[in-house]
Amino acid sequence: MDEVEVVVAHSERATLRVGDLFLKVDADQTRIDVEVEAMALVPVPTPQVLWRKPHVLAMAALPGTTLGRLGGPSTGTPAAWAAAGAAIRKLHEAPLPPRTGRAGRSRAELAADLDDECERLVTNAVLPADLVHRNRQVAEAALRPWTAAFTHGDLQIDHVFVAGDEVTGIIDWSEAGQGDALYDLATFTLGHEEHLDDVIAGYGTDIDLDVIRAWWSLRSLLIVRWLTEHGFDPFAPGCEVDVLRSRM
Repeated sequence: MDEVEVVVAHSERATLRVGDLFLKVDADQTRIDVEVEAMALVPVPTPQVLWRKPHVLAMAALPGTTLGRLGGPSTGTPAAWAAAGAAIRKLHEAPLPPRTGRAGRSRAELAADLDDECERLVTNAVLPADLVHRNRQVAEAALRPWTAAFTHGDLQIDHVFVAGDEVTGIIDWSEAGQGDALYDLATFTLGHEEHLDDVIAGYGTDIDLDVIRAWWSLRSLLIVRWLTEHGFDPFAPGCEVDVLRSRM
């Protein structure tokens, strides 16, 4: 192997692939510790941890491919999406971990962050005011009581690997902990609404679709400015700004 693939990189962390080895470098050692602890607890496939040193985690690559990526086409079959839904349900039914995760922020904290971010988006002309205000209204449905589940906390589509119609592993557990199960489902289907029914079929229980849509709006509003400041493009076709526009 004579090259290093940069999987993702920004000022906080980077993930590199060298052959069958993934190296995750994180400025915050706590996130690496959380990731290793979570992978040891979850009842779903995860990468094998090879070694861990300060600020670096080495893991074996997973077989298969991801279901796609935000802003790109899905490469998975409906059955693969359903299998992912079943794996997510298995995770959510696992015994609760000791930590509160990214998906477990309180309603008061989320509402305050959301109001502040919406004000910045409008004041700095990042997004049109009507787009922000409409999605702030939609997002309100996510700010409701929920029962704590074991959540991944950053369950993006490219964090789930499949081979055929079988889930071979889920990566990036640094935000895992107790949280709102629908946050995970919404993050996983963000930008791929056409597969929501497949995921719910695999998940196997009734889901409040208004809350899923609310999380799509809430997550997108909170992350647009961060993405722009860290070298990503939320305005690319099919990405966060298009998700917000779809609610108009």
